[in-house]
Amino acid sequence: MPKHPQYDATDKLAILLHGGILGIHGKTGLAILRFAPERVAVVIDSQTSDGNLAELTGIPLQRDIPIVATAEEALSFHPQTLVLGLAALGGKLPEEWLPDLMASLRGGLNILNGLHTHLAHHPKLAPHLQPGKWIWDIRQEPHGLVSGMGTARLLPCKRVLFVGTDMSIGKMSAAIAFHRAARDLGIRSKFMATGQTGIMLEGDGIPLDAIRVDFASGAVQQEVTACAQGNDVVFIEGQGSLLNPASTATLPLLRGSQPTHLVLVHRANMHHLRDFRWVKIPPLRDVVAMYESIGSAGGALAPVRVACIALNTHGLSDAEARYERDRVQAETGLPADDVVRWGADRLLPTCIDSHR
Repeated sequence: MPKHPQYDATDKLAILLHGGILGIHGKTGLAILRFAPERVAVVIDSQTSDGNLAELTGIPLQRDIPIVATAEEALSFHPQTLVLGLAALGGKLPEEWLPDLMASLRGGLNILNGLHTHLAHHPKLAPHLQPGKWIWDIRQEPHGLVSGMGTARLLPCKRVLFVGTDMSIGKMSAAIAFHRAARDLGIRSKFMATGQTGIMLEGDGIPLDAIRVDFASGAVQQEVTACAQGNDVVFIEGQGSLLNPASTATLPLLRGSQPTHLVLVHRANMHHLRDFRWVKIPPLRDVVAMYESIGSAGGALAPVRVACIALNTHGLSDAEARYERDRVQAETGLPADDVVRWGADRLLPTCIDSHR
């Protein structure tokens, strides 16, 4: 489980979110605002500076968090670490972000970087890094990887893997909601991060999309084995979707974690993939059957069932969300709910009480 030796999960953060509050690429920063708002000192977004963060994002916040236009302005709020809260196209560093990164480093901040572009030795940034400060490039392949061997099936803990009908629909958010609900009940639980945002929140995990495909299931196997120690249930952050032609991460997660339960995550009223509009999402009962069949590899692996459906009802009223929840339950015969909106207490027993 790679950890930065100096990373402190209590650091006060400045989140760089240029264009990500109103756009579609700010999911990293918005997830930190949703799940760790107490750590956020300030948000940087030239598009919405001086706006109301809670109103702009729809995230219920217990206090006002300021939005400023530049990193230099953010320094007056005394953050300790700058988080790159945007998932830029292709994971590359946009050149227009460099002035904010340089100003942050000159101001004595660390940088938490989830892009594919590594910054620790960037020629324009390294000279500005202050003594005792660090840049953590999260997307790096762990050392000592092996190929997957299916040994996670021998672990005594429950392993709940979150799968989806598309990318970027809330698999990480659902997994965290289940983990926190289990922890509140006194269950020994661990959230296993498999992407940069989850690692930022949890402080450990594996950046699955930075791992060579031959070792991907082995990396998942090693991580879930480590997470299982001393825990009764591991909630595994899903990546990608079997329906998405650009996704490569779902199969290694299935093979490496050998899940005991699956949770299907779906965005309400979504009928086709976001980035591939010609790819229609099949009826959810067919998606459930697909994941269960592939998860058991036609009998080669241990059978696994979809225990419930976690809906993303963002943008719907409570009444509309309840209607969609009831409709999905009737269609699939499975319990469904929006665990971010209403909490995971209702769906949690489907994964921890017994196998279906």
